Amino acid sequence: MPSLPVPPTSPAPPSASQPPSSPTPASPTLVRGLSLLDSVLLLVGGIIGSSIFLTAKDIAGPLPHPVLFLLVWVLGGAISILGCTALAELGSMFPDSGGQYVYLREAYGDLPAFLYGWMLFAVGNGGSIAALAVGSAAYLGGIIPAIAQEHVIFTMHLPTPALVHLAELLGLPGSAGYAQPDWFTLRFTRSQLVALIMIAVVTWINVAGLRRGAILQNVATWAKFAAMAAFVLLGFTIGKGDWHHFTSSDLGTLHGLTLGMNPGQLLSAFGVALIAVFWAYDGWVYITWVAGEVKEPRRNVPRSMVLGVVIVGVIYVAMNMTYVYALPLGEIAKHETIAHTAAVALFSPAAATWLSALIALSCFGAMASCVLSGSRVYYAMAKDGIFFKRMAEVHPKWRTPAFALIGQSVWAAVLTVSDRYDQLYTYVMFGMVLSYTLTVIGLFVLRWKRPEAERPYRCTGYPWLPGFYVLVIGAWTLNTIFTRPLEAALGAGIVLLGVPGYLYWKWRSKNTTALQ
Repeated sequence: MPSLPVPPTSPAPPSASQPPSSPTPASPTLVRGLSLLDSVLLLVGGIIGSSIFLTAKDIAGPLPHPVLFLLVWVLGGAISILGCTALAELGSMFPDSGGQYVYLREAYGDLPAFLYGWMLFAVGNGGSIAALAVGSAAYLGGIIPAIAQEHVIFTMHLPTPALVHLAELLGLPGSAGYAQPDWFTLRFTRSQLVALIMIAVVTWINVAGLRRGAILQNVATWAKFAAMAAFVLLGFTIGKGDWHHFTSSDLGTLHGLTLGMNPGQLLSAFGVALIAVFWAYDGWVYITWVAGEVKEPRRNVPRSMVLGVVIVGVIYVAMNMTYVYALPLGEIAKHETIAHTAAVALFSPAAATWLSALIALSCFGAMASCVLSGSRVYYAMAKDGIFFKRMAEVHPKWRTPAFALIGQSVWAAVLTVSDRYDQLYTYVMFGMVLSYTLTVIGLFVLRWKRPEAERPYRCTGYPWLPGFYVLVIGAWTLNTIFTRPLEAALGAGIVLLGVPGYLYWKWRSKNTTALQ
């Protein structure tokens, strides 16, 4: 792990328990109430959602040997850490709420930064909150049948010829043929109702105080740690697994780590597998979004990013080792819900209930992290005058961006009811990864534009390691665009829909300033 030097000490920032003396009731500010431990738990809890329970099949297929299957998780974590060290320098330069939005603004200007924030609000974070809340409710429904997603409360049909024709032009799933216009049939289920309640409760807790939101996040993450540790430890101690699964494969024999593939084929196989791995590691930027409320941010933001990704990497490798111990890799490649299949193989069919509870808890914790952190990006945008004005307001009593939290939850609720968050997130996924690449390139831009700026932490291995990250992730992004051009085009369209909004808010901000 790269060393993270501690900058000179400075006067302690205001904390949640010790509010600053300067703010007045007319201009309340956010408080710095997140410790290093809070920050690490926020990041880890946000990264570990449902992906670790679902992605093994997508990795075992292209990399059909246990050594390669586990190695790609280490590789994905290492590449993510390279990104972390680059953003750690930016975080030490700009320890403000908004994180990546602020870094893009400082490097490239308002428009690219706004489009990133718009993508995050419209789909990236809003869709994640909806998907995680529904996922948590759906797995909870496996334990409590009364709230299962099979129970439909009402159905709404919108089968207009114009909409169906548009869907066919866009290539949306289920749109071919007017007889089954799946995209225009809304089914509201009990699990969606439970998801809406979860979003509302978590949002209210976060509105009512940073400390309350952090405690909720911490409890959920510690409980997640305990449940996953029990799954791994019990799996290896009393589980009915087989150590021979680590040295053999039903799909091939390891010959010099190539499986008979030439270097190009092996590199391509790793590239395909990394799609699922990067998705599983996604979320390590969360702590930058709330940097304005982290104690000693110039030290704790960089440390929490690196420590968080290392912890996640250890957990991911341990979970996947448990899967391999439970099942041959050939079986892993056949099952979408690998955690459920591995639990049944290790213990008994009764383990499915316990595992459903674990996944429900994991999704809930990740959703809570999204709610807390994402709202700070919209708060920063509104402060710059390029988003809804009220989202820049801080609650005078609770010192939280209440309107940003509420606006975020309202939009996430709309996506939850629409049941289209998964498709939308697929379209902007490449854009989210591209934003990481642009942000790391921004490190080079700011080194050139502001060579004398204070940098309490300087990126480890600059320029080679961040350059390698840009090369790898940039190539991966281009490959995704070429192999999935429709999704990439639709994602670009969603992002560009924000341009009229940007022009409107810039015009309004300029007029407001002129009147003053």
